[in-house]
Amino acid sequence: MDETMLLVAGTIGAGKSSLTDMLSQEMNSKPFYENVDDNEVLPLFYSNPEKYTFLLQIFFLNKRFLAMKDALKQADNVLDRSIYEDSLLFHLNADLGRVSQDEVIQYDNLLDTMLKELELAAPQKRPDLLVHIKVSFEVMLERIEKRGRDYEQIATNPELFDYYRLVNQRYQQWFENFDICPKIQIDGDRYDFVADPKAAETVVKLIKEEATKLNQHALKRGSYYSTEKIEKGIF
Repeated sequence: MDETMLLVAGTIGAGKSSLTDMLSQEMNSKPFYENVDDNEVLPLFYSNPEKYTFLLQIFFLNKRFLAMKDALKQADNVLDRSIYEDSLLFHLNADLGRVSQDEVIQYDNLLDTMLKELELAAPQKRPDLLVHIKVSFEVMLERIEKRGRDYEQIATNPELFDYYRLVNQRYQQWFENFDICPKIQIDGDRYDFVADPKAAETVVKLIKEEATKLNQHALKRGSYYSTEKIEKGIF
């Protein structure tokens, strides 16, 4: 693939980190992972979302912005979850009444400032392709249970069932309306690329073909900033 920036998107448990790892190895590039294992705020959010939503999402937003700026220094980039998904999850929690309207305004202003800064920092480098891993709600729950993070388990917190269902629904709506850069959707139910090497090979091939097609046709490059609310997960 020519110089390429890929954004790997997907709901909780979709396999974003695994696919990011596979693609970064294929591209011989530095992967930029979501901060989860070293995130002390995430367990706090699950224990008390009303108290910690704003803190968590500001943490994620800052880390994602710094990762994207770092990625601009690399020839090829694969980013585990996009900055737009951070906004998607923030606004889902806002709709659930977990943050105040003043916090929503401050978050949106900060996000817009960051996106405009990225436009200025890299006028010739833009996201080339959004790779969305679509999984059914049932598969999402199975994978969350399988990876075994205590604070994510419905067995210990039944209220997460409805939250996860909303997350899964919002992701599909968001992807369907996303128009910041070209996009491709991977059927994560059909292709279990984490457990099945053949499925992994197929998925990587599909993504490489799509990226090559974009480079060959010299399509208009994507952007960072958008005035459209839906692309930032605002419904």
